[in-house]
Amino acid sequence: MDIALFSPSSLFADDEGYDSDKEKMESHQSYVERKHHFPGMDLLIREFSFHQLNANLLWPGTFAFAEWLVQHQSLIGRRRSIELGSGTGALAIFLRKSFELDITTSDYDDQEIEENIAYNCRVNGIMPVLPHVKPGSNVSNMPIFSDSWGDDFPITGPDWDLIIASDILLYVKQYPNLIKTLAFLLKFYKTKDDSAISIMEKEHKSETNEGLPRPAFLMSWRRRIGKEDELLFFNGCKDAGLEVKHMGSRVFCITPREATARKGTEEFTCEAST
Repeated sequence: MDIALFSPSSLFADDEGYDSDKEKMESHQSYVERKHHFPGMDLLIREFSFHQLNANLLWPGTFAFAEWLVQHQSLIGRRRSIELGSGTGALAIFLRKSFELDITTSDYDDQEIEENIAYNCRVNGIMPVLPHVKPGSNVSNMPIFSDSWGDDFPITGPDWDLIIASDILLYVKQYPNLIKTLAFLLKFYKTKDDSAISIMEKEHKSETNEGLPRPAFLMSWRRRIGKEDELLFFNGCKDAGLEVKHMGSRVFCITPREATARKGTEEFTCEAST
């Protein structure tokens, strides 16, 4: 199965002379530290000069999403959250410092990415560092997964009720894998005490003053791609039994559709048992 993020070399034909060995060496290039302004604070973020998994730099969508979340902070209070494609960890660090949000970072299984996020946590005063998703380790004694979209999960009940991501729709060929991961996280959600949330309970929570169902995926998408590619992702979400709602400012909320949530759970259960 394809991994979620991949080397830029896969975008070029072999006969164009792209040297994959050179790329591997360059993936260990030096870092640069930059001060970035977020709402109400400056963060010192160490970024890769180059990284083959695109985890090296902060993209403009990160800052726009941070601004939106500040303006809608009532939506994220008291949430247990995970960020997909954390990269440098800057957005998660900002949310922890601003709102004391319970948040886990995640990205492709790469030691450099994990160590860099931990470094950025420490230099910005977050100790212990934020929990990070990596195969074979534990968060709160719970087995977790690598952020390789579409791969099978070694857990049956993820307990994150808020999933966030910024500018992760760059690679069109990974949309089916990303959608599969989202469908699992949203349809298999359980509370932290490991009790399943029913569809009726989700509906009730969505009608409270919290204003956002549990679970929900909030995604900011600022990088411009073709309209057809954008629709490919959103239509794929709908085909997978997910509802897509534009929240304004190119922030989208994706939640499980009531009519398909139980069916989706049964399908995943059947797949897991085969």
